Amino acid sequence: PAEQKWLQVTDLYKEVYQHLARYVPKIYCLGPNLNPQSEDLLAQLLLQAPLEWYLCGEDPSTGLAKLEQNNQPSQLCGHVFRVGEPTYSCRECAADPTCVLCMQCFLGSVHKEHRYRVRRSTQPLSYTQGFSISRPTALTMASSAEPLTDPLAHLSTDMIARCYNVFSIVLKYAVDMLTWDKEDELPPGLEPPNTSRQSKPLRVQVMHSSVVAHQCFALKALHWLGHVIGYSDALRRILCQVGLERGPEGENSSLVDTLMLCDSKMWKGARNVYHQLFMSSLLMDLKYKKLFAIQFAKNYERLQSDYVKDDHDREFSVTDLSVQMFTVPSLARMLITEENLMTTIIRTFVDHLRHRDLQGRFQFERYTAQQAFKFRRVQSLIGDLKYVLISRPTEWSDQLREKFLEGLDTFLELFKCMQGMDPVVRQVGQHIEMEPEWEAAFTLQMKLTHIISMMQEWCATDERVLIEAYKKCLTALTHCHSGFTDGEQPITLSMCGHSVDTIRYCVSQEKVSIHLPVSRLLAGLHVLLSKMEVAYRFPEQLPLSELSPPMLIEHPLRCLVLCAQVHAGMWRRNGFSLVNQIYYYHNVKCRVEMFDKDLIMLQAGASMMDPNHFLMIVLSRFELYHIFSSADCRKRYNRENTNKDVVQQNNTLIEEMLHLIMMVVGERFEAGVGQVDGCDEIKREIIHQLCIRPMAHSELVKALPENENKETGMERVIDCVASFKKPGVTGRGLYELRPECAKQFNLYFHHYSRADQSKAEEAQRKLKRQNGEDMALPPPMLPPFSPLFASLVNILQCDVLLGMLGAVLQWAVEPSGGHWSESMLQRVLHLIGMGLLEEQQQLENSSEDHDVSFNFTLKISRPGEAPSNTASILALLENLQNAPHLEVHKDMIRWILKTNVCRLCPPFLQMVCDKDKAERKRKAEMARLRREKIMAQMSEMQRHFINENKELFQQSLEELDASTSTSLEHSPTSSDAALVCVGPRRSRPREKRQVVTCILCQEEQEIRADSKAMVLAAFVQRSTVMSKNRKRPPHDPEHYDPLFMHPDLSFGTHTGSCGHIMHSHCWQRYFEAVQAKEQRRQQRLRVHTSYDVGNGEFLCPLCECLSNTVIPLLPGPKGSNRYPITLSHYHNNICLLTVAFTQSHLVIEFLPASPYSSTIKEMLTTFGTATYKAGLKVHPNEQDPRVPIMCWGSCAYTIQSIERLLVDEEKPLFGSLPCRQDDCLSSLARFGSACWTAASQPSVQGHYIRLVAGRTDTVETSPCILDIDMLHLLVSVVLSYGSVHSQDSSGLSVDAVQLHFFHLITVAHMVQMLLTSGPEEVTMEQESGGAEREEEEDICALYNTIRTHLGSSLPEVCSGWHLWRCVKTGILPYLRGAALFFHHLNGVPTPPELHALCPGQWEVLCGYLSLPSNLLQLYHSQKVLLDFPRESNSLIDLPDDYSALINQASSFTCPKSGGDKSRAPTLCLVCGSMLCSQSYCCQTELDGEDVGACTAHTFACGAGVGIFLRVRESQVLFLAGKTKGCFYAPPYLDDYGETDQGLRRGNPLHLCRQRYRKIQKLWRQHSVTEEIGHAQEANQTLVGIDWQHL
Repeated sequence: PAEQKWLQVTDLYKEVYQHLARYVPKIYCLGPNLNPQSEDLLAQLLLQAPLEWYLCGEDPSTGLAKLEQNNQPSQLCGHVFRVGEPTYSCRECAADPTCVLCMQCFLGSVHKEHRYRVRRSTQPLSYTQGFSISRPTALTMASSAEPLTDPLAHLSTDMIARCYNVFSIVLKYAVDMLTWDKEDELPPGLEPPNTSRQSKPLRVQVMHSSVVAHQCFALKALHWLGHVIGYSDALRRILCQVGLERGPEGENSSLVDTLMLCDSKMWKGARNVYHQLFMSSLLMDLKYKKLFAIQFAKNYERLQSDYVKDDHDREFSVTDLSVQMFTVPSLARMLITEENLMTTIIRTFVDHLRHRDLQGRFQFERYTAQQAFKFRRVQSLIGDLKYVLISRPTEWSDQLREKFLEGLDTFLELFKCMQGMDPVVRQVGQHIEMEPEWEAAFTLQMKLTHIISMMQEWCATDERVLIEAYKKCLTALTHCHSGFTDGEQPITLSMCGHSVDTIRYCVSQEKVSIHLPVSRLLAGLHVLLSKMEVAYRFPEQLPLSELSPPMLIEHPLRCLVLCAQVHAGMWRRNGFSLVNQIYYYHNVKCRVEMFDKDLIMLQAGASMMDPNHFLMIVLSRFELYHIFSSADCRKRYNRENTNKDVVQQNNTLIEEMLHLIMMVVGERFEAGVGQVDGCDEIKREIIHQLCIRPMAHSELVKALPENENKETGMERVIDCVASFKKPGVTGRGLYELRPECAKQFNLYFHHYSRADQSKAEEAQRKLKRQNGEDMALPPPMLPPFSPLFASLVNILQCDVLLGMLGAVLQWAVEPSGGHWSESMLQRVLHLIGMGLLEEQQQLENSSEDHDVSFNFTLKISRPGEAPSNTASILALLENLQNAPHLEVHKDMIRWILKTNVCRLCPPFLQMVCDKDKAERKRKAEMARLRREKIMAQMSEMQRHFINENKELFQQSLEELDASTSTSLEHSPTSSDAALVCVGPRRSRPREKRQVVTCILCQEEQEIRADSKAMVLAAFVQRSTVMSKNRKRPPHDPEHYDPLFMHPDLSFGTHTGSCGHIMHSHCWQRYFEAVQAKEQRRQQRLRVHTSYDVGNGEFLCPLCECLSNTVIPLLPGPKGSNRYPITLSHYHNNICLLTVAFTQSHLVIEFLPASPYSSTIKEMLTTFGTATYKAGLKVHPNEQDPRVPIMCWGSCAYTIQSIERLLVDEEKPLFGSLPCRQDDCLSSLARFGSACWTAASQPSVQGHYIRLVAGRTDTVETSPCILDIDMLHLLVSVVLSYGSVHSQDSSGLSVDAVQLHFFHLITVAHMVQMLLTSGPEEVTMEQESGGAEREEEEDICALYNTIRTHLGSSLPEVCSGWHLWRCVKTGILPYLRGAALFFHHLNGVPTPPELHALCPGQWEVLCGYLSLPSNLLQLYHSQKVLLDFPRESNSLIDLPDDYSALINQASSFTCPKSGGDKSRAPTLCLVCGSMLCSQSYCCQTELDGEDVGACTAHTFACGAGVGIFLRVRESQVLFLAGKTKGCFYAPPYLDDYGETDQGLRRGNPLHLCRQRYRKIQKLWRQHSVTEEIGHAQEANQTLVGIDWQHL
């Protein structure tokens, strides 16, 4: 054999190549076309087996087993995820979100006790998810150090040499073939022995078949290498050595380099295979992972360029392996220092974005689809940079500092290209013609947001790096400003005795850009100087003295003014692109590095300037300077500017400017700006979100900014500011704000949108009203500023601001001309409140000897200077306090005056308080008088109404008396007054007229047999809800005889109703209108509606409940008590009648006149035909003799399903049903007793005789007693008797016959149960009383009688107690069903004991049914010769943890596409089958139409109705028929009481049993179709979905 020869040869390379050259083409292309299995087998025997023999030097099965035994497994488990498989990430230990565990490792680790996320992997091999790591404590790889022992130590040198030889030859062969680019020749050494190549080329390719054959085997060889190294880490190490060994060409000549660099030239399958090999070899060995990472970083630029030009997705590119290396902290830092990786990534990124304008800024205008595609691919570089920066260094080396700062330089170059990109100019005159491109710039900004934050975090860990970064950033900003000097002339502004030099610049006329990343990065670093205290410890190293504050604030201020002007409606002609940019600027995804940083930059600049100068520059940029700067602005502004638009715009701008001043002074919750920590900022965000309304966890998470690890930090602080309220059966769990946190509410919170602000204001005022508090919403107490920003408080007491506040208050005092607004005044009052609170805080915090420089109270009480003598702010406020047009703001003004005067003079304060109290008392008194007056009016109206409707009230009182007296009569205290619903002793039904109202014409009508028909909207459907045998094949509808129902109830017909009543002619008119409308609609639209008119469906006109027929309402029966006869006498009559019928087909020609009016008869036919059509799935045929049978069956099945529902929900038999189900049952029972009048009487009599004869053994074709459901039999016999009774002249009463039938069938049911009762379990014998002993003896006697008749095939039973218990529990559902039936048929009132769940129900039930409580007396008195109770069906049991379902679904393969993973595995909740939904592979044909797997399954499993769980979407799917369906909330909730449809959030999900029970109840109530109808009516998008393809 070849392998023995190979052990001796000197040139193994040549021998192996010759072997491959001989056999590979024979196996893969020259022989007859084999199937893939045969090819694999031959390749294994002829090619792989010799290599394994050579490798081991012995039989591979023993050699490889030895290697495995001696192996020390890696600390990595090396699992590669399948599509849809669950991946776990620990939120407490993971270094980053790419650090994940597989299910097995997770369940065996400590992380399952921590907070974790579960997601499903989305890619076939899921490289991006990283390997799962099975160490118990940490998810990250702490270092890339080697293991302690060398894995090669236990291999012999001979073995190592052989492995080395084999691996180098096989890997070289595979690499050569996969990277081979000549179509018609092979690499040297692989030419086939005969050179005359007669093989024909493949059909479509111009490639030589031998080349293709070798390429196929090359992939097999790589698979084989991956398989072999799995036996031993030593083999893995040798393969890594071979792969990374440099070739003779020097740089990039190793086999691994060759594969990487040719990646984009290979086909997808080849890439997948070699990536898989890299992951199982290089990335599993820490030593070689490091070497591979170095090679990857060296070639990074070239690999990325190849990827950008490639057309395959990223998961099929070698660049996707970056996540495996760059996320290891030690590797990432080593690559930064040694390979300058950070600079390489950024430079590669910038090189790919080549579109610039004249100033060198990025230009994304006229962005073509191709450029957009390339831009999306380039963004993957940002992901790599994020991986590199994701874990911050704890120790810095000089080299790391140098390389990081070099990377920062490159980053600033990128930022310089972004600073000022996409500038906008205000459109005046006409609307912009074409919306400019804005999305690309914002996409870039969003992608870089986390990078910018991480850069700042890196800087924060080292003081030297922070100082250098600050200097570099400042230089870059100065450079940017030197290029932006177009049209900026110097001017001087003067106001309130102060003047400042600035430039003339109008945002409304010049270019302005929203993109200022350099300014914002500097703002972030400036805050870090304060936070890390570098500004105080090393001031000499910082260029703070060189800073030009006006330069710092210029661009951020322009940006904020742009937002204000957009809000004021000045940029309407610029279209939606600008509105969208403003939206994203404030949006939670971008605001951290946009809006927030602009605000910080203004604070930084203002803290280094005179506050008066700062405010004058702000006024100038807002274009409001001319309004406030004139000496008499308080008067002049009222009279000028009659243009309404300009006035409105200026008002809005003043409001926005005042809001900006509030934010500059009041936003101190950034660590470094104010003396706070990170948690305070998150707490404040949460408090202000919850001030709007209580929110779910997911809403809060969306409202908070995420860090690079997708964490918001919310869980750390949420419990101290909010309390959690668990959800009920619907809805979500909500967080509610703790009352003590409400005082931290700030109406002008900087992250509120306008809508949020008004909602929060309304909610807080409502809360204060409920608590009886003052309605003012004063500003909250604020934390002190950090020293670097401390001077900002002086803005509140500077002359310019006080002048502005005074002007606005003056306008409010004289409100002529409308040149001010209430919200402007509200902001002014808020600013005054802030000043007062600031002063109060400074006084409280200052020591005795320290002079407080902040003196707000003094300044607001000082009047103006001599010439104008304007009133002081305080005086103006006192004037406003009594202004009638400012009722809303009075509480706030009062609060300010109270806060102010408490520092000036306590007696005055007392006076104000007394005045306040008197005012409140007066208001309360007025409110009380108003309430009393209203109550008096109401009672007068009530008296008047009763007088007008005297007779009506009298009648209802009489009825009430009558009902109480009847209930007293019927109370079963004395035996003769007990209620009985069947038999000669039947109690009289209540004689009351039944008057109903038609919902369509609102006319009232009494229900009588001879009047116009009244009908009930109903829905008839086939059902398998109670089926005990889902495997029974559906019967042939044309020939099926439904007379006897099998006890397994495999198919039934259920009737439900919404309970709304109409005239039959009103309903017919309505239905005809619906049909006409549908015909018109079909011509216009081709989509389905929520109901199918062709199938007779319509929506109830009142409640829009899906219906497909109507049940006629019939009057109740009259009481009839004629003489009784014995059952034996009756049995003899039946036998004679049956014999006569079977022998001579005796039919009496006399047909009685129908008691019903023509419209009622028509409706009887309508409902009968609808039940027949829906129950058998056939075309309607009112002449078919099976119509009445289907109606009786529907009555029995509906009773059974309702009885089971009551048991499952632990409700009493009577009194707990909703009236719509009560009405439905009554109508069904009465319809059943009358339906023979509309059918052919002889055929109904035939059914009756077959039913009765079947139980009296005169007809041989009748089914076995075990194959008959007794309740169906009882209902059918009782309801069909009417057709015979009408011709019976013997004077026999209907009641007597009903009772005899009932007794007979009850005995038959007992026999059924005795035949099917199993041997008793060994239980403790209960001590029985005397009565029970008698029952036990009787049951034993009956059982032994049956045994003798059956020739002792029944087991012998010694315990009568067990038998009686079996019979009693087994017969209860039947008796309860019979009680429901006879109650609704005969209209007899129900005993009160059955209206509650109390003991003693058996005796009451037996009495109500005219049965002895010892049922055996029936058998003994007549001497006429199952299954224990059918358990209720329930939906399948689901696992508590949702990830178990995900795991089950991930291993499910499509049954039709040869082991491929299913894209949408879907679980049937009725039977537990897993289906391959929403895919062409599993479509089948149903009635000539292609349907998906779920739709096909509903017809097999649920008679067309199905409930499914879409596992990967965590979504419940309801289907009914082919065109109807809807999605429903799943029963799985996270810890915060929320569902996660689509599995986007990744919180662990657990089964909520109440919600699952609710779904189960919908199914048991047959309400799934109704639920779908309501959902489709509420959400029209559901109608457009092709449900049949799911």
